[in-house]
Amino acid sequence: MSIWYTENSLEAIRKMEQGNILEHLGIEIVEVGENFIKGKMPVDKRTHQPQGILHGGASVVLAESLGSVASNLVVDSSKDYAVGLEVNANHLRQVSRGYVHGIAKPIHIGRKSHVWSIEIVNDDGKLVCISRMTMMVVKIPKA
Repeated sequence: MSIWYTENSLEAIRKMEQGNILEHLGIEIVEVGENFIKGKMPVDKRTHQPQGILHGGASVVLAESLGSVASNLVVDSSKDYAVGLEVNANHLRQVSRGYVHGIAKPIHIGRKSHVWSIEIVNDDGKLVCISRMTMMVVKIPKA
C-alpha cells in the first residue's frame, strides 16, 4: 500500500526541481516507490568543496530535498504543506566524481510531523552519507 496522498507522476514531481536549488545543483528525482523516493545529484564543480570532493553541505541539500519532496507528497496539498524542522547528517566516505544517489524512507508519518531516513550512496553503492530529517506539517490558513 502506498504512503502517498495522491498518485503523482514522475513528470509532475520533476516540475518541483525547476527554478530552485535542485535545478542549480542538478538534483533529479528519479523514482517514487510505494514507500520511498529516490534522487541523484552530480558530483562536479557545483557540488565540490575546494579540495575537489563532494561538499558535505551538498549532501545535506540532497537529503533535505528528498525528505521535503517526500513529505509534501504524503499530505493533502489543498490543506497542508510540510517544512523542514531539523536535519542531521553523518558523512562517511568521500566522492570526487560521478553521481551520488539518495533514497528517502519514512521512519514516522504523523499528523503534525514526519521523520525520514535518507541514505546517500556513490555509483558503486557504497554508503557516503546517512541523514535523518524531521518535517513539520503546517495547515494552510483559510482565506
